[in-house]
Amino acid sequence: MKLFQMVVCTLLCVLFFSCNSINAQNNYTNISAEELAETLSKETIQLIDVRTPQEFSQGHIETSVNIDFLSENFNKNIDVLDKTKPVYVYCKSGRRSAKSTEAFKSAGFNKIYNLYGGFLNWNGKKYKIVK
Repeated sequence: MKLFQMVVCTLLCVLFFSCNSINAQNNYTNISAEELAETLSKETIQLIDVRTPQEFSQGHIETSVNIDFLSENFNKNIDVLDKTKPVYVYCKSGRRSAKSTEAFKSAGFNKIYNLYGGFLNWNGKKYKIVK
């Protein structure tokens, strides 16, 4: 039984640390909807919705700013943000925002947080949205 517990614990540790290293290579940290909600309740942050304007208008997280990742002006638009402060990004499911982190890193951001599961996860947890 102890051997089984050691094997399970080892596998969980390997899985945990391998996921973190992938994020480190991609220049961002995934955060949960709960972590984002807690952060929003404590401070004002740079929260960027990288979905299209149409998606944004259908509902978004309060205080978020829409900068469309698919827009040709994306890099120019993120360049005006405060690079000395962390930036939090999200999209519909988390994929586009994860891809956008490379542009944020290239623009000079050092602390980049990606909402894991994106807006679908946030909305699924019944957190407040604005339309």
